[in-house]
Amino acid sequence: MNQLLKKLVIDTATKHIYLSLVIDGLEKQSIYQEGINNHSVTIIPLLDRMLNEENIGLKDLDEIIVGIGPGSYTGVRIGVTVAKMIGYLNDIKVYTISSLALIASSSDNEYILPYIDARRGNAFMAMFKQCDGMLQRIEEDCLEKIEDYREKHQIDYDFITDGKPKIQKILTSKLLEEVSNIHELKPNYLRITEAERNLK
Repeated sequence: MNQLLKKLVIDTATKHIYLSLVIDGLEKQSIYQEGINNHSVTIIPLLDRMLNEENIGLKDLDEIIVGIGPGSYTGVRIGVTVAKMIGYLNDIKVYTISSLALIASSSDNEYILPYIDARRGNAFMAMFKQCDGMLQRIEEDCLEKIEDYREKHQIDYDFITDGKPKIQKILTSKLLEEVSNIHELKPNYLRITEAERNLK
């Protein structure tokens, strides 16, 4: 009997925490809930509960997919750190995905502009297109003024900042990237931190 492929999906780059357990291509368990700047407190208990409900241990996982941002500095770091820890300690293959792509997957529109607020009228944004059920990136993740970016796109698109990811779209896309060296896995902040600005 063939062993069923088990994939764990983690994203903490936004105000929502998203965890998903995919077994043999089907999402068996998922959590998508809004936090109060407390992803670091809730992620492990939520992950533990989700795996226990399927009677699965961390060592049983075959792959981890982690959202690497862009988004909140702290939020992105939490998800990436947890994925690195689980992947390294259990010798599990890790893949990365843009957190904006995860948001985009929640929409059924042809064109999707997901955004994550970055304050002062700025946002992390990208443009995606769905063709024959396949989610494709047509513009890279960026940090820009919201209105400037929107004015450049005179098409009918879904402008969304949240939505529970439809993980099957991600799994069938070409948007996942395998991590060759777990120690080099880093968040995609798209901007320098305050500490780096002060250093300069």
